[in-house]
Amino acid sequence: MAKSELITALEQIEREKGIKKDDILKMIEGAVISSLRKHVGKDTIIEASIDPDTAEFRANVVKKVADPVTNSELEISLTEAKRHKKDAVVGEDVKLPAPAADFARIAAQTAKQVLTQRVREVERDKLYDEFKPKEGEIVSGQVHRFMDRNIIVDLGKTEAILPLREQIRRERYSVGGPVRAVILRVDKAQRGPQVLISRAAPIFLRRLFELEVPEINEKIVEIVDIARDPGFRAKIIVKSNDAKIDPVGSCVGIRGSRIRSIMNELSGERIELIPWSDDLATFLGNALAPAKVASVRILDEENKRAEIIVSDEQLSLAIGKDGQNVRMACRLTGWTLEVKSEGQKGAESKATQDEAASGLSGLEGVGPKTAEILVKAGMTDLYRLAECKPEDLTTLQGVGAKTAAKIIASAQKYAAEHPKT
Repeated sequence: MAKSELITALEQIEREKGIKKDDILKMIEGAVISSLRKHVGKDTIIEASIDPDTAEFRANVVKKVADPVTNSELEISLTEAKRHKKDAVVGEDVKLPAPAADFARIAAQTAKQVLTQRVREVERDKLYDEFKPKEGEIVSGQVHRFMDRNIIVDLGKTEAILPLREQIRRERYSVGGPVRAVILRVDKAQRGPQVLISRAAPIFLRRLFELEVPEINEKIVEIVDIARDPGFRAKIIVKSNDAKIDPVGSCVGIRGSRIRSIMNELSGERIELIPWSDDLATFLGNALAPAKVASVRILDEENKRAEIIVSDEQLSLAIGKDGQNVRMACRLTGWTLEVKSEGQKGAESKATQDEAASGLSGLEGVGPKTAEILVKAGMTDLYRLAECKPEDLTTLQGVGAKTAAKIIASAQKYAAEHPKT
């Protein structure tokens, strides 16, 4: 028996698309039954089958012989049943051929629709399965069209969207122009996989370094974290897992060849490489590069607050234009960094000392000179002074036993009149 054109086509699709012929035939049978119900009644019982070799369609309406008939969609009279089956009896099921004209037309239309739909579904699923594992990978494509301020990029097998928020602000794109980006996310959509790509995400910069720096790909050098202002500036913490390898030098390359290639890809984005340090103060100071830090003081480790002192000449560099440098350093480290110049810190210290001296001068027996001695010794807390012994103060130059006793007595009187709350 010769194969029909439909079966030949299904077998070809099975070879090329991986869609099983039997699965499509079952789908067509189900769709034919659904379509026939619109013509013969929604409650009618219908049986349909397709010959897997000849593609011959068969369909029957199944009705129960009844006398009298109360539901014409499900029942048939005995007289009518005997026209199809001479020995029909009340209570049995009789199979009646589906209306020939309607069935032939419906079967042909349904087969075509199901086949087209199924092929599209499989192709969509295959594309999704192909691109989903590529999340986090760099891909190349061409600008296909613009949708508002978003860019649709042709990746060959499918299209991707480069939203405005994932673009580098200073870049300009034109139809047909090349685009290189990282796949952020792949979602299922009605028309195929929806691929979201980015040039602004930190992971794009990370992947570029992995491509350019073999030591990173080999896990000898590690990128700890990245902070970016896409197209303008980036700070990267790098760490070496081999004491003999300089992480910053590896990323820069000979005469800056490696980092220059990455900066060119990012429209000249300035990249600062921050060496990792196990010492917290050193690490926080490094984060303010290219500024040179004089000192770092941890103010509140639990809430991650630190004070960074730089020379007066380095202050503007440490803060950066519009505060960009210190802002990115805070984002990179997760710490709140209070940057001050040595001049500002000196003025603050002087003001604090003057205030403390003024407060001490108010004590009975404490003149300006004595107050200055106590401030320099760090003894500015009146409540602590109240708990001191004379010998604790007589070690200070210029403070005798009588003066020490007066200071302590005055501090104790103040503490009594102003108890701690």
